[in-house]
Amino acid sequence: MRVLPEGLQSHLEAGSTTLCTCWIVRRTDDVVLGFTDHEKPLVIEDVECRASSGFQPTEAVSSLGLASDNQEIEGAISSEAISEQDLLAGRFDNATVEIWMVNWQALDQRVHLRTALLGEVTRDDHAFRSELRGLTSQLEQQRGRVFSRSCDAVLGDARCGVGLANETFSTTGSVVEVIDRRRLRCSGLAGFDKGWFAHGNLEWTSGNNMGLSMEISGSAPTEIDILLLWQAMPHAPAIGDAFTVTAGCDKSFATCKAKFSNSVNFRGFPHMPGSDFALGYPDAATDHDGGPLIV
Repeated sequence: MRVLPEGLQSHLEAGSTTLCTCWIVRRTDDVVLGFTDHEKPLVIEDVECRASSGFQPTEAVSSLGLASDNQEIEGAISSEAISEQDLLAGRFDNATVEIWMVNWQALDQRVHLRTALLGEVTRDDHAFRSELRGLTSQLEQQRGRVFSRSCDAVLGDARCGVGLANETFSTTGSVVEVIDRRRLRCSGLAGFDKGWFAHGNLEWTSGNNMGLSMEISGSAPTEIDILLLWQAMPHAPAIGDAFTVTAGCDKSFATCKAKFSNSVNFRGFPHMPGSDFALGYPDAATDHDGGPLIV
């Protein structure tokens, strides 16, 4: 049972209330923003909550147990507080949201209702919508390592050990032709094999997308100078926009060995038998000597 501050409890029992809701958003890049559905700004927990932010919460559902509590909020995009660029860049994804019920006539009469995580943010014209997920939603996320054939290291990190600064695995280039927001004809890719940068990363160093990055899904079937981005960039790339691109890895043992000569640091289990092996049976054409399946 939630215990309310004495003053707030008396205020609620009076029948006529002056309550509002405040949201304090703490982004993963340490930016803190405050919002309220009251008509004037309020300072809560040393954070100024902007008035008339346009937030419209749905019904909040809470339950006992470990099931994740969910709620949605909708709001208008404000150029001062919530910009379209920040939403598209994912800067609000996984932010922590503190929800407060406040008596706006006596700010010390307030209660922290819950803390939630901001889910995926979607936009529609000049408005946005996001799901507020309960903290128990983190229990649904993968933690630790997974026993699988593929590698679970991030290419270039300490566990992987591959130096992506090597000119074999990275290069710079620029946009020559914008086919669409996902397909770009680029300079600077000559001398690399087709598909060399598939599953790699492209980071913009100039243009409207400068500082943003996107995973590369592959290259054109017949042309090595066309890169296919996994998702469209928030802003349409323009001819001349420069970037740095790094090679990608499909997490297989064969790629780790042949492309990066890094089989000693492979962080998967390539000899793990699959369902085809488990359901197989001895035959005269297979050499059953107990040797490794992958060399």
